[in-house]
Amino acid sequence: MSRIALVTPADTTGERQQLLAQIQSAFGATPNMFKAVANSTAALKSMWGAFGALGGGVIPAKLGEQIAVAIADRNECEYCLAAHTVLGRKAGASADEMSAAQAGRSDDPKTAAALRFATAVVNNRAQIGDEEVAGLRAVGFSDEEIMEILAHVALNLFTNYVNVAFQVPVDFPAVKLRAK
Repeated sequence: MSRIALVTPADTTGERQQLLAQIQSAFGATPNMFKAVANSTAALKSMWGAFGALGGGVIPAKLGEQIAVAIADRNECEYCLAAHTVLGRKAGASADEMSAAQAGRSDDPKTAAALRFATAVVNNRAQIGDEEVAGLRAVGFSDEEIMEILAHVALNLFTNYVNVAFQVPVDFPAVKLRAK
């Protein structure tokens, strides 16, 4: 049971209702995470805007989803792990690629470097060294791409914390967290 109310479009009006309608249209349903965040119009606008902005960025959707599952696993966020596994598959990742990403790995050198960076940022609370950034540049990431990778990390930290702190019920097919 969620520790915070799950707001539906029928429960609200105005801008909050409009945002929930946009989310419903994009997903074909309103995921519980958005219903939880809808308790604050400002938080919902921020999160939905960040998803939209990063969805139109230079980082491919597949890589964004691989980053998301790696971070979700580190934060033990079953909700985001389940949701982003589905979204990763829709973005063209295989089940094996998503499983590897969950563990912070990839056979693709560029993806592997992005996952190493993202997990280092999370594991070390952003206290990283020059070598982490140099590792991204070494495989061809531009400063624009590097900043977007960090933006994906930050957005996923917010969503992970929402779901874990408020025990938002998972409404995607469950994915098992890796054993710690």
